[in-house]
Amino acid sequence: MASIPSKDTKPERILGKAMWEKGLRYRKHYKINGKPDFVFVSKKVAVFADGDFWHGNNWKIRGFKSLEDELNSYEPSWRDKIKRNIERDKQVNKTLKKDGWKVLRYWESDIKGDLSPIVEEIKNVLVG
Repeated sequence: MASIPSKDTKPERILGKAMWEKGLRYRKHYKINGKPDFVFVSKKVAVFADGDFWHGNNWKIRGFKSLEDELNSYEPSWRDKIKRNIERDKQVNKTLKKDGWKVLRYWESDIKGDLSPIVEEIKNVLVG
């Protein structure tokens, strides 16, 4: 697992480039709870680019009926790791929101698709 990058992943680079091209200026891996991939400090907006496998969305891509169905096909250590990630994501969201942050999370599979709705949503949150 040490060879799996936690920063500057391909989805992060894709999303970051798309936001930058639209004039959205951000900080990367800002040191707040959860270390979001992108932060708009003055607007208190945190953006995460979540990997489908690591954060529990892979079941949709692989055609399983539910997350539990997919997790049952894994060894217990992997199943526990993904469940811990999902719980940690929920806790990070809760803590950041309590501290006045708006939290936006996007799946890797969505980022690799049509980025325009994602960038537009981020832009609207920043303006609104």
